Amino acid sequence: MAYTPGLKVKKEVVLQRTRRLAIPGEVLVAKGDRVHFDTIVARTKVPGDVETIRASQMLGIEADEIEELGQYMLKKVGDQVSKGEIIARRLSFFGLSKASVESPVEGTIEHVSDVTGQVTIREDPVPVEVKAYIPGRIVDVIRSDGVVVETTAAFIQGIFGIGGETHGEIRMAVKSPEDSLTADLLESDDKGKVLIGGAMVTGEALKKAVDIGIRGVVSGGVEDRDLRDLLGYEIGVAITGHEESMVTLIITEGFGKMRMSNKTFELLRSCEGMEAALNGATQIRAGVIRPEIIVPRDRVSAGESREDRVTFSKGMQPGMMVRVIAEPFFGAIGNILSLPIELQDVESESAVRILEVQLEDGRKVVVPRANVEIIEL
Repeated sequence: MAYTPGLKVKKEVVLQRTRRLAIPGEVLVAKGDRVHFDTIVARTKVPGDVETIRASQMLGIEADEIEELGQYMLKKVGDQVSKGEIIARRLSFFGLSKASVESPVEGTIEHVSDVTGQVTIREDPVPVEVKAYIPGRIVDVIRSDGVVVETTAAFIQGIFGIGGETHGEIRMAVKSPEDSLTADLLESDDKGKVLIGGAMVTGEALKKAVDIGIRGVVSGGVEDRDLRDLLGYEIGVAITGHEESMVTLIITEGFGKMRMSNKTFELLRSCEGMEAALNGATQIRAGVIRPEIIVPRDRVSAGESREDRVTFSKGMQPGMMVRVIAEPFFGAIGNILSLPIELQDVESESAVRILEVQLEDGRKVVVPRANVEIIEL
């Protein structure tokens, strides 16, 4: 098991998301416009694939004979053709025998070569649309490529995820962060929702979530074998987010049964009934990408101010929330009590800097500073 240092769990933060086309196209909104989750902000058409047909060979003629329209070719360059439509034909022996060439796809005749005798057909362009993903305001337009959307939201990063962008109403499916999300806790009217589990989501629950049409599941942990069963293959080290699992899954703590942190669980509980955007895309190598939960909200929760939220720029300080990432307290979460300056000997007989942490269960423990990660609030 491994954790990525510095995961964010924030009640309120101003977020910007760039929504960009892969190739230039048309931007459909202007700076200052308000957008919703499913607002289409830009669109383009991606050129279709190319199909090459050995037409002269199929007709039994010389390559330089193929391009003559009317004698063999029934369609010219630029003509639209349907799948299965005859585009070339050869008749012989007074019409008693014939050979023909059918288009294997729907598209446009792009080229007829008198050198190779081949006919090239390009499939119809594929329309591509980019949605806003999060509701908010357009703060920038990137030429004909896309836009930047800004919103104020609760924001939670996960350790690992699968599945792409989606959104749905949050429902707390369990009562505490220690509970597991099992299949019996899923309801038929959960279709289109985002369910919050506790320490683990079971494989049966994930399969039922797909059957019901649940859009997202957030849980502290998951067994890797259940992921493998859901997807039908082993997850590698490449970026996730393109899986055809039909449900976006975000894991907040790690693999196995791992109690969701109180802070994360309570923040999600405070957002119950609200619409959340999820993206399970994860990359743990160069160019780290973390799965995320974004809950747009108009204002900070009662009792919280901007000064209450700590940032990494201050470095480790008493009161900060951390997660222990090594035994014997692996996975435990707590708050820093003190940061002694003096080096201290540990079990490995090395002298290291340590910190004192009060865990969520009330225990006070001492661990090397290198064995914790900060949870940014």
